[in-house]
Amino acid sequence: MKIDLNADLGEGCGNDAALLQLVSSANIACGFHAGDAQTMQTCVREALRNGVAVGAHPSFPDRENFGRTAMQLPPDVVYAHTLYQIGALAAIVRAEGGQLGHVKPHGMLYNQAADDAALADAIARAVHAFDPALVLVGLAGSELIRAGERYGLSTRQEVFADRGYRRDGRLVPRSEAGALIEDDNAALAQTLSMVLEGRVQSVSGEYAPVQVQTVCLHGDGEQALLFARRLHAAFARHGVTVSAR
Repeated sequence: MKIDLNADLGEGCGNDAALLQLVSSANIACGFHAGDAQTMQTCVREALRNGVAVGAHPSFPDRENFGRTAMQLPPDVVYAHTLYQIGALAAIVRAEGGQLGHVKPHGMLYNQAADDAALADAIARAVHAFDPALVLVGLAGSELIRAGERYGLSTRQEVFADRGYRRDGRLVPRSEAGALIEDDNAALAQTLSMVLEGRVQSVSGEYAPVQVQTVCLHGDGEQALLFARRLHAAFARHGVTVSAR
């Protein structure tokens, strides 16, 4: 069994180089919520050096709140913002001798697109317009996945190791209790349940079915590296290979 392990990088957490030795995919911030041209270049070079698949991590224009502010922007504006950010990172990847492989929205853009069909359509349309061979990464079972499929894009359904889930399979908002799983043992157990059993226990106790093609490992947590190593070891014990392909 193979599973992709991805991390959101280029966001100033300081763990990028070490995490790039453990993950199979890197989602690199494109400047709207974090990062800049030099940070993107550094991350791209390190990812390519480690054989890690490189993806764009576009966001709402919200550096002040790390892309976590809810915004109601017209779909055409979101389309343009997404296209701009993909293009910026793709230029650096190409100059470094690599190839951009996927796109995963960040933060509130990602969360809103999970339920907002018009927003999801704008993102998928931008990805398709830039390069229909790109993979669109989104929350498992979400509107973003459905939008990508409508445009004929390859999609990758994502789950989160350290986020709480509702009984409908959606993430618990960060503003609510249970949004973050701070105990590594609990996060490890949840991840294995999702990958091996195809289900996740919600904060209310019920289990929700979930399709898993990639697991997000947040790189901005203090225990990110330790948890990444533990997750690798647990996958190995269960015969799961970490791979982007």
